[in-house]
This record gives sequence, C-alpha cells and structure tokens, in this order.
Amino acid sequence: MEFNHYSVLLEETIENLNIKPDGIYVDGTLGGGGHSYQIAKRLSEKGRLIGIDQDEDAIRAASERLNEFQDKVTIIRSNYANMKEELQKIGVEKVDGIVLDLGVSSFQLDTPERGFTYRDENAPLDMRMDNRQTLTAKDIVNEYSEMELYRIIRDYGEDKFAKNIAKHIVKAREKKPIETTGDLTEIIRESIPMKMQVTSGHPAKRTFQAIRIELNHELDVLQNNLDTMIEMLNPGGRICIITFHSLEDRIVKVNFKRNENPCTCPSDFPVCVCGAVSKGKVVTRKPILPSEKELEENKRSKSAKLRVFERA
Repeated sequence: MEFNHYSVLLEETIENLNIKPDGIYVDGTLGGGGHSYQIAKRLSEKGRLIGIDQDEDAIRAASERLNEFQDKVTIIRSNYANMKEELQKIGVEKVDGIVLDLGVSSFQLDTPERGFTYRDENAPLDMRMDNRQTLTAKDIVNEYSEMELYRIIRDYGEDKFAKNIAKHIVKAREKKPIETTGDLTEIIRESIPMKMQVTSGHPAKRTFQAIRIELNHELDVLQNNLDTMIEMLNPGGRICIITFHSLEDRIVKVNFKRNENPCTCPSDFPVCVCGAVSKGKVVTRKPILPSEKELEENKRSKSAKLRVFERA
C-alpha cells in the first residue's frame, strides 16, 4: 500500500517557516515527506533538510519522495525526542527551523494491520508508531487496571463515559482477551448510551486516541522536548507545530508563552530580579486554522492548529 498522507496546513506552515535558501531545517515528524518536500524545494545547494521519523513505513516512503534532492536531505529513523543527539551525531548544533506535524498519518489510519483504526473489525490492537517497541495497544487494553484505563480515557480521550468504558473493558477481558480493534469497538459501543452515539461521531474515536497517546507517550515527548528544540534554533529561526488534540495544543501554547516571557517575579515588582531572559516571541497569538477549502478537501484537518515561535 502506498504511503499517503495529506499534509495539513502545508502552505501556512511553509510560509511561517521563513525559509532561508542556505538554512538548515528539521522535520521532526517526517511522515510521507509532504512538508519536507516543500522545504527542500526552497533550499539552495548549501541548504540542508533533516527528516526524522520513528515509523519504518514513513522512512521508506519519504526516502523515495525526497530522493531527487539527494545530498541536501538526511533521513534519520528516530523519535523527535532524540533530535538534539541525532543532529549532534551528524555535526549539526543549530538549525534555522523545525516543523512538527503531530497528527497520525493517513497511511497509519488507513492501513488496518497497524491497528490505529476503529473502522476495521479484524485489525490487531497494535497502534505502535515504532514497531521496534514491544508494548502494544493490546497490552494496555488487557493489562492496565480499571483505574489506569479510566485515567487515560478521561485525560487523553476527554471522554465523559471514561468510567463506564474502563469498567466494560475489564469485565469483557475477564471472559476472554480483547484481541482486535473490532472487539474493543464493540465493548465501547456497549458502554455509551445510544442517543449519544447518534450525535457525537464514532463512539470509539476518543478511546482509541487515548490508548494511542498513552502507548506512544505523545504528550510526554512533546512536553519534555519543546525547550530543547527552541534552544536549538538560530536567532530568527522558527518552530512550527501542528497539533490535533486540545491537550497537545495547550502544551504548545503554554510553553511558547513561557519561553517568550519566562519572568517569575511577582506582578507587583517594579523591575525583574529573577534574571530569566526571553528566548524569543510567539508569532501566532491565536493558532492558525485550516481554510474552508482545506476542510472540504480533507475532513481530518478539522481539529488542526498551527502555532509558531521565533527565536530571539
């Protein structure tokens, strides 16, 4: 199956990167290479693009797509959490721009055996972004305690029926292990009142999202590495982050704000005495959202938000 991924907010991201032809740019979530292709196209012979992804299928697809740019492009199989170390290995300390597109790729969603989708009944409960990892969604569903399941469905899925869903999962797995995405979807359906299922989209969407975030440590990786990525930017360099989840967006918003104004002094102090220095400025006071045209072309872009920070 071909690795298809519609790059959300593509034009807006490229425009906000302020690409310098001789600059060094990092795409920390390479995917099918949509954003990377547009960056590489704008680079001179001196420019450089480094693409990072932990997904084997993405690496294969992006390598093919970016092949025409040859030495201008370096592709690394890793998590963007390791960006600093991976770049140091190839002699890069500072960069002029970083892109993160935190969505699950269309390929991952549309390839049933990857187990990300709730629309295929016989897919294995996998959901790993990196198949070198041993823990899968099946392990979480069958081994987490009811309390842990409730916590992740409530916090990461923001589902008001989290308690009931966790209870039903535990009850079902006592009879037999929950093996497939279809098994799990059926259990979730039984946990949510029918009238809510009619009005609130697919009943399994939030729980699947929650399990995926937990399994791949998506929020932790984002939270723990934003400061490092901002530190890696050259003066005037920009980081553009596309989120698809309110918790991700909140992490980015709060972090960018703190990097712009890190002062911890009480508001009634006449001058700053804490010595915290601003790292730059938030370019997007409000997030950039998909256009009407993009929403029509790609329904999956509905929850996308782009935020941009510029290094001082």
